[in-house]
Amino acid sequence: MFTVEQIESAHSKVKTGADFPNYIKEIKELGVKSFETWVKDSHTEYFGENDFKTTSEPQYKDLAIADHSDQEKFVQQLKSHQRGETDYMKFCEDCAETGIEKWIVDLDKYTCIYYDKTGNEILTEEIPH
Repeated sequence: MFTVEQIESAHSKVKTGADFPNYIKEIKELGVKSFETWVKDSHTEYFGENDFKTTSEPQYKDLAIADHSDQEKFVQQLKSHQRGETDYMKFCEDCAETGIEKWIVDLDKYTCIYYDKTGNEILTEEIPH
């Protein structure tokens, strides 16, 4: 199975949101089926075959997640990130500011779903592949 180190090596190539599809392809090839990233500190739980699971360490000090989500502002900031205008840390700060608590990526369906603190789906996106 895959390791957090292998995933982090693949993630180190991601400089902006424009690099995300290649990252997804690479970790899928490692055997990752899905992952759940928590905005507060960017720790991520990775899931593979046969109930395999591994978790990364927090990547930064806790961010405060807004209690109420602002979908319109989030979508604008996400598009900016996907155009390569912001780095990962700025994207996470934008998520926290707009009430995004986590995202779940399904590598079989090629979807990324963003959730608020109450578990509501804020946005579902198809990942280019």
